[in-house]
Amino acid sequence: MGESDWGDWLPRAIEDADPDTVALWYLGCNGFAIKGSEGTVLWIDPYLGLGDPPRTVRMIPVPFDPTDVTVGDALFITHEHSDHAHGPSQAPILANADAELVAPDDSLAVADEGNWTDRWDVSADQFTEISEGDRLRVGEFAVDVVAVNDPDATHPVGYVIEHDSGTIFHGGDTKPTDAFAEIGDQYDIDLGILAFGSAGTIPDKETREQKRTKWYADETEIVDAANALEIDRLLPTHWDMWKGLTADPTALYPHVRSFDHPRRLEIVEIGDRVDV
Repeated sequence: MGESDWGDWLPRAIEDADPDTVALWYLGCNGFAIKGSEGTVLWIDPYLGLGDPPRTVRMIPVPFDPTDVTVGDALFITHEHSDHAHGPSQAPILANADAELVAPDDSLAVADEGNWTDRWDVSADQFTEISEGDRLRVGEFAVDVVAVNDPDATHPVGYVIEHDSGTIFHGGDTKPTDAFAEIGDQYDIDLGILAFGSAGTIPDKETREQKRTKWYADETEIVDAANALEIDRLLPTHWDMWKGLTADPTALYPHVRSFDHPRRLEIVEIGDRVDV
């Protein structure tokens, strides 16, 4: 974990916000805080770690200390990778807010192997295992668990988050999949969150030899996914995070122009708020 030089202004902004509809705050990487008009707060994949230098080097600030978080009804994890399922980032949120941890089996295994219940004031009763096809109710939000396509993960899932004000899709680190056409037909997705990045050369995890690496959807793939999902507003993520795999999200503008969806590109930086 790195120490944040942002202080606690972002957790306090989330805590103090009183949105008319639904507000989202981008936490960098693929993390979000989501707050509804009735005060329900969801966290998705908050990651405050530094990576594994010199292999994975964090390129953006650590926006807050997780011990400063005081509100949260549920914390969702999309898959088991360390920048999505991370005890030092997430267990203090679960402890301070008494939030529910919602995750697929392999992500819950990270919590088990990392001894979250021993190292932090977290109970196994807070853990809820989910899989594709499940539907949950968390306060004012209904959340459906859907299939995604992340070949680098062992059990990734996506979340469709429904609210009276609109519908949000979070796909984790997904690339396009045939399942998205069905999801696009089933839901009217107002805001879609999809990972975007470049191919680069970083050290191999085991040998540390330089290796060509492509973890995230490129310009064509992310627009293919957004079009299949029939997303109104596309919010690209993860492009800011790792040295050697960063990308320019403005490069997506010419790619979206020839498709019916997304209708709008929503580019945000770490700490920004977006309203649905």
